[in-house]
Amino acid sequence: MIQSLTEALRSHGDREAIIFHGQATSYRTLLSAVEQWRDRLDEHGIRAGRVVALESAYSPQACAALVALIEAGAIIVPLVTLPDAKRAEFHEIAEVETVITLDGTDSGLSISSTGRSAGHELFAALRRDEAPGLVLFSSGTTGRSKASVLDFTKVLARYQGGRAARTLSFLNLDHIGGINTLLHTLVHGGAVVTVAERTPDSVFAAIEAHRVEVLPTTPTFLTMALVSGACRRHDASSLRLVSYGTEPMPEQTLRAFHDALPEVRLKQTYGLSELGILPTKSKDDSSLWVKLGSGSGFDYKIVDDVLWVRSEMAMLGYLNAPAPFDEEGYFNTQDVVVCEGEYVKILGRRSEIINVGGEKVYPAEVENAVLEVDNIADVTVSGRRNAVTGMIVQATVKLVRPEDEQTVTARVQEHCAARLEPYKVPLVVTVSEAEQHSDRFKKTRSAA
Repeated sequence: MIQSLTEALRSHGDREAIIFHGQATSYRTLLSAVEQWRDRLDEHGIRAGRVVALESAYSPQACAALVALIEAGAIIVPLVTLPDAKRAEFHEIAEVETVITLDGTDSGLSISSTGRSAGHELFAALRRDEAPGLVLFSSGTTGRSKASVLDFTKVLARYQGGRAARTLSFLNLDHIGGINTLLHTLVHGGAVVTVAERTPDSVFAAIEAHRVEVLPTTPTFLTMALVSGACRRHDASSLRLVSYGTEPMPEQTLRAFHDALPEVRLKQTYGLSELGILPTKSKDDSSLWVKLGSGSGFDYKIVDDVLWVRSEMAMLGYLNAPAPFDEEGYFNTQDVVVCEGEYVKILGRRSEIINVGGEKVYPAEVENAVLEVDNIADVTVSGRRNAVTGMIVQATVKLVRPEDEQTVTARVQEHCAARLEPYKVPLVVTVSEAEQHSDRFKKTRSAA
């Protein structure tokens, strides 16, 4: 499978592989860079089983280094720029032995040894199987980041079938979605289009300039694109598919984006670092009901309204936490779902449910109602501790234009009271100009 990766890249000849800062790199040039990285890895004694942190923004050099590391059988820890304390924490958890740092230029690179010796049992298992590995850290929005370990040969086995497409790479290489976008696109001879900034205008300007066909992204970003008007301001006629995942999609956002770009197919995806990306089929472009790809290396069951998934490419385990697999190999996703025939609707993570006097409130449902209110650009709903009911619902809103906070609160509560049960109505509404998402464009929630 590893050999077939480079053979696939070689078969695409001089076609465009990566467009970085507006400049195209061909498959032939990319493979030349891979060859240079093979030599660098040999010079620094990077062999099969060595744990290597690849610290870089998206660039042709980073992609070439990733391919070379896979070929070498290394255990790869892709990281973006992090605060020093977080970087040190991730290095310690992953038992990083070598660090490769890139700044996006041909000359701006360094390779150094940490002096560690990685002995975790999961790494030992990869070495016994002579398999390259992949270590991915969770976002850690509800606690300490977990480090999942995957067998890279099983990840690569998913990239069979499909067609070449010009795809914008929205998520970085430290995320399973970013890895999936890169490898799926390159294996099939498409072009990966990168952006220096993941703002709505930068993304849709790149779609226009490079005739992007596929945009994998998040509901939060699509909300931002609608409010900013970027999806209408730029020519998006080349776009044929927008896939979205990582968090529940507000129905209001889905309908509005479908109305803004009616010719674009909208597809809900589902994936986790621990399991990979499942094949999915949305009921239709304006529906949140999705059919999960059972029988394509994946299987699932629902226990007490929670989704459990079994995957052929599931992680070997966590480096720093117990792995929530049952005796049959199903992984507890913690996602609460409802069913309608073959389709499921994802309501949200169990940890994000707000318990108001024994009643369950799903933030996505309340957020959808709040987004219907005039002058609301974005909203994040979470729980707030309360001595009487245990929790109450609070909403932090971002406005399109300035407005008195008391007036906003009254309008939000009036609208929600007409749309939702009384216990779901936000009792606290706060106006904030701060961004309400992580660097992976996912809602950040915490109880106060």
